Amino acid sequence: MNTKVRKVPMRKCVVTQERFPKKELIRVVRTPENEIVVDETGKKNGHGAYVSRSLETIEKAKKNKALDRALEMQIGPEVYEALEELIRG
Repeated sequence: MNTKVRKVPMRKCVVTQERFPKKELIRVVRTPENEIVVDETGKKNGHGAYVSRSLETIEKAKKNKALDRALEMQIGPEVYEALEELIRG
């Protein structure tokens, strides 16, 4: 009997610096065209940063510009709105 235990990929939230399983985080990507998009699939091309799925974390990210630093670009309010929508469902 050969049951292989799959390793759960872990990622760090750029705001809280906590580690979570990748599936529990939201990926925000700076595409090669320098657009910022919320990547629900986790597979889009570009430089990614992970944020935990909580409204408080999104608020913190807005205040301390953690996403701006992680993606080396200014993040527009529409990106934060998209993240909030995604969390609220």
